[in-house]
Parts: sequence; structure tokens; C-alpha cells
Amino acid sequence: MDQDLAHMIAASKVPMLKPSEFELWRMRIEQYIQMIDYALWEVIENGNTIPKTTTVEGVEKIIPPTTAEEKAQRRLELKARSTLLMGIPSEHQLKFNSIKYAKSLLQAVKKRFGGNAATKKTQRNLLKHQYENFTASSSEVLDQTFDRLQKLISQLEIHSESILQEDVNQKFLRSLSPE
Repeated sequence: MDQDLAHMIAASKVPMLKPSEFELWRMRIEQYIQMIDYALWEVIENGNTIPKTTTVEGVEKIIPPTTAEEKAQRRLELKARSTLLMGIPSEHQLKFNSIKYAKSLLQAVKKRFGGNAATKKTQRNLLKHQYENFTASSSEVLDQTFDRLQKLISQLEIHSESILQEDVNQKFLRSLSPE
């Protein structure tokens, strides 16, 4: 398979948000969006230009984009918002669908799933506890055990917990059954 085709296949799958893994999803969605179109990420990071409005008889109305540049900016905004929404699981779509701008959408998702300092501390403690009690399941193969441990380590690192590779290796070996 040539590199362009492999790159295209990898780009076709939007990272899905798992509510307990917001930070990981945030990194992956950023990489994904930057890979497909960096200008989209700039819209999300910096916001887009505010649409022009007019007030008629006390009612504010949005003036539709007229220039080619305004239309291109509007398309970028819609594409950025849609891409973010595609990464949000169906059961959470209604909470975020009414948000009109990509920057506001990412902020709302962060507020909902990113958690505050107390939640992050609780999550970090839970992950530490899972690491301390990590054991291999008799129903999984060696690769699955290793992948599960690596995922746990990655989540700990996202929460600013560093574990020495030597300790990880020891944990992995001790988790295996004697056979």
C-alpha cells in the first residue's frame, strides 16, 4: 500500500470522544484536524470572524456573507464545527448541537468532560490504583495485556504522572501468570 493511500485511510476516521479520556481525545482530534486542514484548527483555536449583524426594529439579524472571502471563512467555520461534532458520541450530540461556533463548541466539550482540578485528581488517583492493582486476565493474550498496560500508562502520563520504564517492565512481568 502506498503512503498516500495509507495516510488517506488513517485520515478518514475521526477520533471519538470517550468521556473519561477527554485530554487524550483533545490531542487526537487536534492532530486529526491539523492533518486534514490546518486552517480548520486555526478557526477552532482562534475563533472565526464574528458574522455581521444588523438591528431592525429591535431584532438583531445576521447578514449573510457576501464576499468570496466571507463565504470561505463561513465554510471553514462550518467544517471545523462539523468535524468536532463528528467526534462526539451520539448520546451527547443534543447537548452540543446548538453551539454555533467551533471555538465555543470545543470550550463547552472541555467544560463538560475536561473536569476541574478535583475531578482530575480523582481520575489520577483512580488510574494510580488501577496501575498498582494491574494483573493479566487469563482470557487475554500477551499482546492484549501489554496494550492495556500501555493505555493505562499513557493515561497516567496525560495526568502528569510519570512512571519509569523499568517499573513498567516489572509491573508487566509480575502481572503475568507463572505458566
